Amino acid sequence: MKAVWVKIEAGATSARVRARLRADNTTLNCVGSVTAKHGCWSFLKGGFLLDSPSNQSILFFETSNDDSKIQLQVASASLQPFTQEQWRNNQDYYINTARKRAVTIHVSEENGESVEGAEVTVEQISKDFPIGSAISKTILGNIPYQEWFVKRFDATVFENELKWYATEPDQGKLNYTLADKMMNFVRANRIIARGHNIFWEDPKYNPNWVRNLTGEDLRLAVNRRIKSLMTRYRGEFVHWDVSNEMLHFDFYESRLGKNASYGFFAAAREIDSLATLFFNDFNVVETCSDEKSTVDEYIARVRELQRYDGIRMDGIGLEGHFTTPNVALMRAILDKLATLQLPIWLTEIDISSSLDHRTQAIYLEQVLREGFSHPSVNGIMLWTALHPNGCYQMCLTDDKFRNLPAGDVVDQKLLEWKTREVKATTDDHGSFSFFGFLGEYRVGIIYQGKTVNSSFSLSQGPETKHVRLQI
Repeated sequence: MKAVWVKIEAGATSARVRARLRADNTTLNCVGSVTAKHGCWSFLKGGFLLDSPSNQSILFFETSNDDSKIQLQVASASLQPFTQEQWRNNQDYYINTARKRAVTIHVSEENGESVEGAEVTVEQISKDFPIGSAISKTILGNIPYQEWFVKRFDATVFENELKWYATEPDQGKLNYTLADKMMNFVRANRIIARGHNIFWEDPKYNPNWVRNLTGEDLRLAVNRRIKSLMTRYRGEFVHWDVSNEMLHFDFYESRLGKNASYGFFAAAREIDSLATLFFNDFNVVETCSDEKSTVDEYIARVRELQRYDGIRMDGIGLEGHFTTPNVALMRAILDKLATLQLPIWLTEIDISSSLDHRTQAIYLEQVLREGFSHPSVNGIMLWTALHPNGCYQMCLTDDKFRNLPAGDVVDQKLLEWKTREVKATTDDHGSFSFFGFLGEYRVGIIYQGKTVNSSFSLSQGPETKHVRLQI
């Protein structure tokens, strides 16, 4: 991990500054970036991984526009090394403090006397931290796929079926048939679902007829889209990706005026006031080389939206389409985004199909651990909807639902990050204690032929959770 303060001394009022590393046999083109300004200090936080020792490593700080007239000043640079073991120990520390909590079960008789020797069984029945996967229409009527999915996941997102080109391919001809059937599957299995997406700023993913609209015709179509979609599914989706990839594209703003997308948030809020509203983008957490989606660009857009007529954006959506993850950089970016004090979700996690299955699994484990261990991340969604010809980039199983290496990693993490059944006997104070992952629990007590069943919620908190039960 590294941190440094950067300031422009001369040559420009602001510029993007990128840190680049050159080691003996390695060049890393971006290990951190910041939007630096003239006359004031900006904080650059980043990180990198070296797979082998280096006799000499040089950090370069350069502006993206290669303007030789810009003069930079660097101060208070720090570099903190970690071994792989130290990094994992640090992740485990945050998992144990942010994702778990101490619990003490107290058992007493009706008169208040503590009961020693009562048999207590505790079982976690749901998790506070959702880990899910995208699904597509291929799950409809596919019983093996449905059984495989429900056995593992408590959260989902529809891959394409809610997008405008899917629900209204021809103007005025709305078709929610597939989305409705998928929502029935979600309801029947008590799965939470993200709404993806209301609008996509990339022009090629808008219906052909929408791309031909301008001015008031486009504005009317946009208003009908929001009203139709969100009225139909009001209260059904916990999240909505309101404006997808607005850092990279500007289809609506180029036609309806600057900040037109911000009006989408206001309209969505009016129709479904309880949904968490996100904007969602790629190459924010995957890299710092993409100038359109640096962490500072993301933060600037969020703050701009918050200043725009008091419109609220509730959540940070990070797609997470990785090739070779840099988890040190990933943590630095998450730390910076956490300063916004908004929920962060990793919304479309996968590893590039350019890599073999074993390497995909290794990298996926790194990303999942880093996401789960970061206190400001509230959920993870995998982009692994299964199709007859495979998946977008990474599949968890083959077409017979036999796990691929990435699927084994997911199953391992789902098991590791859930409290296994706890069986214990109360001590002479009528109690016993354990550490459990946050979520909902069922507890059963047996003592001298009597049985009591109850439940409790384990939410985040620094103090031990005390559960008092009578037998």
